[in-house]
Amino acid sequence: MLQLFCCFWLFCLVPDLRSAIAEKASATPKQAVTTNRIPDSGLSEKPVGNPSSVRTNAGYLNRNPTPAGLRMELGIDVLAAQQFGILKGKRVGLITNPTGVNREGRSTIEILKNAPGVNLVALFAPEHGIDGTIKAGDPVSETVHPATGLPVFSLYGKTRVPTRAMLKGLDVLVYDLQDVGCRSYTFISTMGLAMQACGAARVEFVVLDRPNPVGGLRVEGPTLNPRFKSFIGQWPIPYSYGMTCGELARMIQGERWITNTCKLTVIKMKGWSRTMSWKETGLKWIPPSPKIQTSQTPLYYASTGMLGEIGGVQIGMRFGRPFETVTAPWLNAKIFSQKMNSYGLPGVLFVPFTTNLNQFVQQGARIVFTNPSKAPLTAINFYVLETVKSLAGRDLFAEALKDGRDFTMFDKANGTDSTRKDLQKNRSAKRIVQSWEKGEKQFTQARRPYLLY
Repeated sequence: MLQLFCCFWLFCLVPDLRSAIAEKASATPKQAVTTNRIPDSGLSEKPVGNPSSVRTNAGYLNRNPTPAGLRMELGIDVLAAQQFGILKGKRVGLITNPTGVNREGRSTIEILKNAPGVNLVALFAPEHGIDGTIKAGDPVSETVHPATGLPVFSLYGKTRVPTRAMLKGLDVLVYDLQDVGCRSYTFISTMGLAMQACGAARVEFVVLDRPNPVGGLRVEGPTLNPRFKSFIGQWPIPYSYGMTCGELARMIQGERWITNTCKLTVIKMKGWSRTMSWKETGLKWIPPSPKIQTSQTPLYYASTGMLGEIGGVQIGMRFGRPFETVTAPWLNAKIFSQKMNSYGLPGVLFVPFTTNLNQFVQQGARIVFTNPSKAPLTAINFYVLETVKSLAGRDLFAEALKDGRDFTMFDKANGTDSTRKDLQKNRSAKRIVQSWEKGEKQFTQARRPYLLY
């Protein structure tokens, strides 16, 4: 009876939950897929809709109200208020994409190009390109920026590190990108490797700081084992690390995770605190890549992205809800949701969800965050795997092996193979999550000297 009362109470208080329970979305993608055979990976994502729709900031902005009395200023805003002093009289390069804007939505490219005394001479593009439209894993070509005529050097093509030729003639390289607060998202790899290259070339490095969209307190998930170092896992940090890009840059430098340290300056934000959600910042959200569509998507990305590296279930990519749902033709939406809710994970509910994918009916759950700050994001991946096996008798690892797939990307995303080995030995999700605690505590302690807020 108590459980029934609690469910009724949540049902009454959470409007999004009421609408989600009633929801039965329909989708008819052009290409049929066999959903228990094709991996649906957030690290090899495909664009939704017309890619040109994200070429300008205006099409994708989600404006959030600013709480009373708050005026949050980003690193680029603070730099402008300082009259660009650190850049004056210097030849400047800029690593950026459409997320590089001030609080009013004006492009950092435009701001620096027109800043008095600042000589912006080159742009550098990370994964997804200078306009943020290239799908994950696809190479980024060198090009010319149409609005400014500046050369755009690719940091996700023939090289992922700025070369001596790219840095020749630069006095300073500026970094202004919005990441998602998750280790497997490659922007933070780009940042640290660019710092290393600047150290070798004696070029200054400036980070224009931005919020961590999943919060500044969240530290969770497996810590990267150096044996599994890759471009989707470059630094020995937990999967969600709870730091801003500026703070992480300070730690990369201070812990000497790069072979050549650089002259590093972080332009701090004003008005941001570690407890803030993105909505509380009052800032616009601009997708850093085609599938990170809203300010909530980074929460979902951390919750289901690892599932995409195994395959066997859909995580919403093919019907317009990237990372938000877990479905398969052989799941029962009601029973699956009930089982996921039975774990009592705080701050999150699993709502029955049904949709069509060509001729396949997809059933499962939609993830609804009732209190995102308390929800254990990374753990959701592994509770889903446990539930799929216990309810449907489907061992997604065994099925992947039968299909001739390996787990290189899964291990790289985890930063270790111990998670996979635990799953293959039928260890519970709870036990796996508990195994991260030592690393989480050690990192929380180690990062303290580098925190700015």
